[in-house]
Amino acid sequence: MTVTAGYWRSLAGRWRDWSVLLACSALEALPAFLSGGLVQRAVDEGFAAGRVAVGFAWLATFAAAAVAGTVGVRLVWQRLGTIVEPLRDTLVRTVVQGVLHETAPPRGGPDAAGVARITQHVEIVRDATAGLLVQARGLVVMVVGALAGVATVSGPLIWLIGPPVVVAVGVFLCLLPALAHRQRGVALADEHTATTAGAVLAGTRDVVACGAQNIADATVRAAITAQANATVRMSNAAALRTAVVAVGSFLPIVLVLAAAPGMNTDGRLSAGAVVGVLVYLTGTLQPALHGFAATMSTVVLRLLVTLNRLGEAQPPVRRNGGAEPSDGTITVRTLTHRWGGHAEPVLRDFELQLRPGDHLAVVGPSGIGKSTLAGLLTGTVTPCQGEVLLGGVPINAVDPAHRARIITFTPQETYLFAGSVRENLALLAPDADDTHLLTAAGAVGAGGLVERLGGLSGALAHGGIGLSSGERQLLALARVYASPARIIVLDEATTHLDGAAEARAERVFAERGGILVIIAHRLASARRARQVLVMDGRQALLGEHDDLLVRSPHYGELMQAWTGMPKTVAAKREPAPGSLL
Repeated sequence: MTVTAGYWRSLAGRWRDWSVLLACSALEALPAFLSGGLVQRAVDEGFAAGRVAVGFAWLATFAAAAVAGTVGVRLVWQRLGTIVEPLRDTLVRTVVQGVLHETAPPRGGPDAAGVARITQHVEIVRDATAGLLVQARGLVVMVVGALAGVATVSGPLIWLIGPPVVVAVGVFLCLLPALAHRQRGVALADEHTATTAGAVLAGTRDVVACGAQNIADATVRAAITAQANATVRMSNAAALRTAVVAVGSFLPIVLVLAAAPGMNTDGRLSAGAVVGVLVYLTGTLQPALHGFAATMSTVVLRLLVTLNRLGEAQPPVRRNGGAEPSDGTITVRTLTHRWGGHAEPVLRDFELQLRPGDHLAVVGPSGIGKSTLAGLLTGTVTPCQGEVLLGGVPINAVDPAHRARIITFTPQETYLFAGSVRENLALLAPDADDTHLLTAAGAVGAGGLVERLGGLSGALAHGGIGLSSGERQLLALARVYASPARIIVLDEATTHLDGAAEARAERVFAERGGILVIIAHRLASARRARQVLVMDGRQALLGEHDDLLVRSPHYGELMQAWTGMPKTVAAKREPAPGSLL
């Protein structure tokens, strides 16, 4: 479903609220229909006839109609929230999906343009929809009411009022494509400024290190200047719009004033009718036309352009063919991935094969791409080039529900929700019984913690408030151990555990069977793994620990820095029980 389709579907689903809004709109339109006619009666039947009390009575009726219209306006605003607010969730969900499934997002995390789409574009759609409901709906009911009122007061004047209004509206509609183009330019310039400024701020350390402050400053200034120019062009187009609307709204008044003396002299138009028609023109029709211009050139234009931008940001539809992998083997072929279209690849022509029973540790400096590799192996990140196969099937072609049963991934940031310990541990294994959950907790060393929390029936606060970071990680590890998945990826999921607890967790996961991939934050994890993948930004080197000490100078330097001993000694030394090594 496209963004536009989702937008209209969300609005159409509130049909009861639309019915109430229509009734409130009719009440709001009451003054527009009655105003000129009541003023005419006040003049002709009251003040002009010397019956002042009658004149004031008609004016009092006009005031009562205005109060009723005010009540209608208030009711309209009260109903807007129930129609407009549900749009926010739909649009934010679309943007987030686009950011998460972007094949080449900026390196280092959130997409700044995606953030701009959430913080500004979604709010534009929300506010524009509300403005459209208020102004465009009010435009229709008030113009219809005003023209109907003019027809009841003086039918011939419709021919003086109608043509200028129709011509102004027609010229204005012809200007809309140019206005839409310039409004789109403003939206694109805003996104470009957010992306440029975000990239410079995120890379401040590198900018300073390279002495590129002037280049960075010039880049950001150029983006800001382009945004300012786009805004000026939009303002110029808006000024032309204002001129067209001014002619269309003031010309009928001039024509009526020019024709009124003659029509009054020959008896075709009374003084009260002249005043009444002018009330319709100046009090209802003219404001309605200005509201129409404001709605179409700002609200509607921004709404359409923004919906289009959100649609362009929507992720491509992934059609899952229901393919099932033949086994639990992971095969990576000629995989290349970069964060951003012009960035250096974090992985280049990378190949890897993992079979059940393999235990792989991935090491390298922070920010080198280890977590990116974890996302690629689990199918949460789509590679720019190459493929990741699960049992011979492209991982993104496997049904997501089936893939979730095969692969489990847990990051350093532990997610615990408000509920019982049982509910949290059974998140990935909803059919598991209490014995299975307690066994999983005991295996990873969380048995004592579960008992202290009151057993499986104990309560957890949202985010695990009240627990230490290490205790939250133990519960997350127990949850993963309890899952049926045969491929486990731990992305620095033991950073807050001591060395002994970390070693125990890795050992039980390795003995559990299947494939175990550990994004290591301590090099001791590399010593315990059967294979080690070293990432240094230039190439990814795979091998056993002792072999890599010889083949990879970078790995040898990391190990030497970790142990404080020459790499030849580190290769021979066995870690003591409970050691952080």
